Amino acid sequence: MSISSLTATASQIASALELSEDELSRQALISFLREQKRDALQLHLDILARYGAQSLEDLETKITRGTVVEHPAWEDLIVAENLNARLEELDGYLDRLQSAATDRAA
Repeated sequence: MSISSLTATASQIASALELSEDELSRQALISFLREQKRDALQLHLDILARYGAQSLEDLETKITRGTVVEHPAWEDLIVAENLNARLEELDGYLDRLQSAATDRAA
């Protein structure tokens, strides 16, 4: 789909939903970011569940005590830590988008 087609379609959707194009874009971004957050959180929880850990600290303790095999647990721990950072980043974006709506409403 070309940019002009996409813009025209977005304009039609905004009109049909009685939203401004900016508000439609803001809401679409919020939905997208929430989906990204759900996916990252699911991966994070999958890693913890794989090792029967309640938290990253618990997983690290299990690795150092030898309760779980080091490889691939260390790599999974690093992935889970990166997912935590990603979740914080996504939360920051969501906070900015949601506070933009609050600022406009005030």
